[in-house]
Amino acid sequence: MARKSMSNLSELCPEENKDQIYENALAEIQSFELPLGTTVRSVYDDQPNAHQKFMEKLDACIRNHDREIEKMCNFHHQGFVDAITELLKVRADAEKLKVQVTDTNRRLQDAGKEVISQTEEIIRCRVQQRNITTVVEKLQLCLPVLEMYSKLKEQMNVKRYYSALKTMEQLENLYLPRVSQYRFCQIMIENLPKLREEIKEISMSDLKDFLESIRKHSDRIGETAMKQAQQQKTFSTTLQKQNNVNYGRNMHLGRSRISESKNEMTLKRTFEDDDEHEEEVLTAQDLVDFSPVYRCLHIYSVLGDGEIFENYYRKQRRKQARLVLQPQSSMHETVEGYRRYFSQIVGFFVVEDHILHVTQGLVTRTYTDELWNMALSKIVAVLRTHSSYCTDPDLVLELKNLIVVFADTLQGYGFPVNRLFDLLFEIRDQYNETLLKKWSGLFRDIFEADNYSPIPVANEEEYKIVISKFPFQDPELDKVRMKHPHILQQSFPKKLPMSQSVPQIYMQVKEFIYASLKFSESLHRSSTEIDDMLRKSTNLLLTRTLSSCLQNLIKKPHIGLTELVQIIINTTHLEQACKYLEDFISNITNISQLTVHTARLYGLSTFKDARHAAEGEIYTKLNQKIDEFIQIADYDWTMSESDGRASGYLMDLINFLRSTFQVFTHLPNNNNDHAAMSGKVAQTACMSACQHLSMSLMQMLLDSELKQISMGAIQQFNLDVIQCELFASSEPVPGFQGDTLQLAFIDLRQLLDLFMVWDWSTYLADYGQATSKYLRVNPSTALTLLEKVHRGMKDSSKKNNIFAQFRKNDRDKQKLIETVVKQLRSLVNGMSQHT
Repeated sequence: MARKSMSNLSELCPEENKDQIYENALAEIQSFELPLGTTVRSVYDDQPNAHQKFMEKLDACIRNHDREIEKMCNFHHQGFVDAITELLKVRADAEKLKVQVTDTNRRLQDAGKEVISQTEEIIRCRVQQRNITTVVEKLQLCLPVLEMYSKLKEQMNVKRYYSALKTMEQLENLYLPRVSQYRFCQIMIENLPKLREEIKEISMSDLKDFLESIRKHSDRIGETAMKQAQQQKTFSTTLQKQNNVNYGRNMHLGRSRISESKNEMTLKRTFEDDDEHEEEVLTAQDLVDFSPVYRCLHIYSVLGDGEIFENYYRKQRRKQARLVLQPQSSMHETVEGYRRYFSQIVGFFVVEDHILHVTQGLVTRTYTDELWNMALSKIVAVLRTHSSYCTDPDLVLELKNLIVVFADTLQGYGFPVNRLFDLLFEIRDQYNETLLKKWSGLFRDIFEADNYSPIPVANEEEYKIVISKFPFQDPELDKVRMKHPHILQQSFPKKLPMSQSVPQIYMQVKEFIYASLKFSESLHRSSTEIDDMLRKSTNLLLTRTLSSCLQNLIKKPHIGLTELVQIIINTTHLEQACKYLEDFISNITNISQLTVHTARLYGLSTFKDARHAAEGEIYTKLNQKIDEFIQIADYDWTMSESDGRASGYLMDLINFLRSTFQVFTHLPNNNNDHAAMSGKVAQTACMSACQHLSMSLMQMLLDSELKQISMGAIQQFNLDVIQCELFASSEPVPGFQGDTLQLAFIDLRQLLDLFMVWDWSTYLADYGQATSKYLRVNPSTALTLLEKVHRGMKDSSKKNNIFAQFRKNDRDKQKLIETVVKQLRSLVNGMSQHT
């Protein structure tokens, strides 16, 4: 801005005012208020030689200032010279004063030396006197402290740690504060925490030894507790029996005296045995010294670290619990593995229960419940896993008994064990599975050893042996026994309808029920629940195991028709015996079958299914046997005329069918239901065999590999079909109405009659009418067979060189066949279009 002002001035002012402009620039430079660069630049930017003039002005200004400075220095020079002169005069007086002060101080020091010496001696004596008095006072205060500290050391040496802690407390609170300023007291104060730590370490070492001791003795403690619980349970059971005897004595006084005396002797012997066991059996306190844990708890409580001790104890016990709960990998192989596992767990919680009741706060009920819940979850998981490996039902049963004793023992100590009994229901299912596998093998062995023939009984004794094993009733024998018992022996020897496997299967089912009942004992369940469990397990045995064995037996290739018939008989008698099995279960559990919630046995459906499977296998094997006979058929399809008798293979087949259907007369028919059932099976088998035979013969005619057939072969085939019809009309199985069985061959009969009579005009004229003589002949079937006959005739005419007259007849017949073939094809095409 200054530059702009200067520029404006140079433009506006004339030449004579330039000197004034330079003066202003110098004033601005001396003022230091504006930037010098701006001022100088304005001088240089004005005119080309303006700076020279400005420099001249600047030099003149400098010379003026120098003259002013020189005047000022000349004015003050005289005053400065006078001041220096005065200062030189004062220096001499100062030296004199210093010498005088030094001399005065020396004389004063020499005069006060004696006074100072006497004063110091007096002070020293008084200090000594005061120190002696103080020492006596302090020693009187320190002596009790030293005595207490000595007492503390002695208590530490004799391991009286609790007393030592009390002594430390007295030292800290009463004695040491009085003399705390002394170094030896500080040393004592510093040593006391170390002594406390030493006591804590020693106590902790004792606690660790205690924990190791109870870890080693846990199995023995648990075994002892489980024995005591088992003895208590045995005693309670014996006492309950004694009470029942006393109740029965009131009902039957005369007869029960001997029984009463026996039971009293038994009860007395039980008490004596219990007393002996009580003397022999050791408690947890006898096996483990609990004093270390009491002492350690007391010490830590006094030290104010009770919570630390509790946390440490609980942490260590939790670690031990995890070790105890960890089973051996081979535990499931023997019952001893399970017993050792249970004993260790029981021992652990018996110790915890003892600690809970004899200490205050170290173990709380909440802590033990939490620990038990954790352990119970682990126990249930372990038992669930290892029990699944057990394949021996006896081992599973022993495991169940151990779990019951284990649960009863811990329940006696106040631990909830409902989950263990719930687990037993799962193990019961596993037990039932192992039983089912075992009984599956037993059933297979029984079926393998059976001869599948009726049981022969030579006399009444053998008959009684059979009916003692199986509830069989023979109406004829019962009638003779009731009316003519003296001739009962004349009814023997005889054969019972079932085979030897029936009473054996029945006895094994009862054994299974007994085995299943063993697991239900001591489960604290009602009779109704036990009854329901027995019925469910028995149902599984019947519907799954026995049914599977029967199905596998029926499917075995070596089981023939005779064996299948006997299996049908056996299953019928086993089905009748199901009601006796229900009575057997009711007698065991004392639960009436009339109870609403009582389950029923499903054996009826099992044996019905087995019978249906056997019947189906009979039909299948019959058809397979028919196929075997059909396969050995050897027709000469080019024969000129028939042999005049039926084929040998077919006669053998018919004889086989006759002998086979005679076997069905052994099916049970002692009542109307059985008679109807046996007749139905026989009729169905016979009808199935005839239909299969008819279908097989039809397929033989229509076989695509068979290209030509002569009329002689048709005649031979017709003779075979006539034998089949004769067999059907001979009533091989009673019960068919009219010609029902013959209808199985009606398709073959009408087809063969059509070719034998050569009645094509009637067939074509009546086709599609309900009254047609050849209603069962399908056009496509007739066409297929006619084409084969036509090819057979062509081949025969080529080989026949007899008379031309016959050749002319053959030609006429072939033309007729060709015409019939065209008409049949049109019928077949019409049927396909309608379809």
